[in-house]
Amino acid sequence: MKKIHLLILQAFIKPFMVTFFIVMFVLLMLFLFKYIDDLIGKGFQWYVILELLSYQCAVQLAMALPLSMLLSSIMTFGNLGESYELVAIKAAGVSLRNAMAPLFVVVALFSAGSFFFSDYILPVVNLKMGSLLYDVRKKKADFFIKPGVFNSTIPGYSIRAKAKSEDGTTLYNMMIYQHQSGGTANNVTFAKEGYVQNSPDNRYMVLKLIDGVRYEDASVKNAKRYDPRQQFTRFRFKETTTKFDMSSFDMNRTDQDLFKSHHQMLNLKQLKLYSDSNHVYLDSLQRVNSIEGKRYINLYSAYFQNGKPHNPKSDIHLADIASKEQYRMALNNALNQARQVKDLAFNKQMEYTPYREKDIRYAVEWHRKFTLAVSCLLLFGIGAPLGAIIRKGGLGLPVVMAIIFFLIYHVIATLAEKAAKDASLSPMWGMWMAIIVLTPLAIFLTYKSTTDSKLFDADQYKLKAEALWKRIVEFFNRKKKTDYNKG
Repeated sequence: MKKIHLLILQAFIKPFMVTFFIVMFVLLMLFLFKYIDDLIGKGFQWYVILELLSYQCAVQLAMALPLSMLLSSIMTFGNLGESYELVAIKAAGVSLRNAMAPLFVVVALFSAGSFFFSDYILPVVNLKMGSLLYDVRKKKADFFIKPGVFNSTIPGYSIRAKAKSEDGTTLYNMMIYQHQSGGTANNVTFAKEGYVQNSPDNRYMVLKLIDGVRYEDASVKNAKRYDPRQQFTRFRFKETTTKFDMSSFDMNRTDQDLFKSHHQMLNLKQLKLYSDSNHVYLDSLQRVNSIEGKRYINLYSAYFQNGKPHNPKSDIHLADIASKEQYRMALNNALNQARQVKDLAFNKQMEYTPYREKDIRYAVEWHRKFTLAVSCLLLFGIGAPLGAIIRKGGLGLPVVMAIIFFLIYHVIATLAEKAAKDASLSPMWGMWMAIIVLTPLAIFLTYKSTTDSKLFDADQYKLKAEALWKRIVEFFNRKKKTDYNKG
């Protein structure tokens, strides 16, 4: 390997690592902002948050790797162009295409690694993250009393305190409603003060009440009418202790097998297997629907004339060969059959739609495995020649250009994927649309950079447009002369 190749590799690796970690940090912050309400105030251990963030890092690799590839390539060749090192490389007899060759090999290795990552590792990460995020969002927030507001997070109780101390351990003027299974509050407790503490094993919350009264209504369970002789108890206390079970605030882990059939948790082989099984079911469903629909379509027996069957292909109208009663019956039967066929089609459509949507999801996810790898090559093919053209390094213009081109790619990819999921486009076109649209741009920028032509030279484009217009005019003039001679 030449020293020039080592120089370009060293100039590329450092910006790539820096931009990769910056992009990953920004994406993690966006993830935290999105789920901040589900994470704050629930008393998670630090390792739970760290596990969730580690899974999210792997998931966000699909967006961080192409963006960092684009930004680092623009920065690398922008720095080389700004310091005139590209000029020295070309003066040494090495073309820009040959200078980029080792970087294309490195990017190809990154792309191959991203493909195997998306096929073997990402489905497992999606499974673990999906189940963990589901449990995190389902977990209740910690027990927290706001002054003057009833708190019903503890099952069977509603607790209110008019005021509390600064550390939250002392509550004043408390009211506690104890609900039975029927939902009515049969027991009510009032206390001037309450002291909150946890049991040694943190399984229970112990509430020590001072100077209060408790009312108990011993009504018969599920009683349908009022009984004037039912027992009503009231007793006062100077000090009492109530224990609340806090097991409902624990985060219970859901079985991961419940999420395994989701399309994002499958690799290529599993997607092919699930897609084939879904196709078999769709084919059988279509056959059943066709058979059931034909049962409602019959030729009415009123197609006759003088007691003999009449050919329905003739131009004679049914009203001309049938009595008014037969004509009325034929119309009623036809309307009833049309309603039955419409209801059948609507019901079968409701049954068919989920499986059709599932089939689209499988196809979209299958193509996504390949688009991640190809997008790295594509964005490098845009960024490297663009950096050589603009010849600006640092974090100024390269960052702006990288964001613009990545937004174009991301917007096209997102809109096309949404259209594919809505069945407006086929999954193949939807997932590859952004790559198909931007590939000519990458080829054009590569041509511009290797030929040392200016990208924003208006005079050059004007001359080419004029030459093209002259060719078009000459073509039509020759065609007119040929038509005139023939005439």
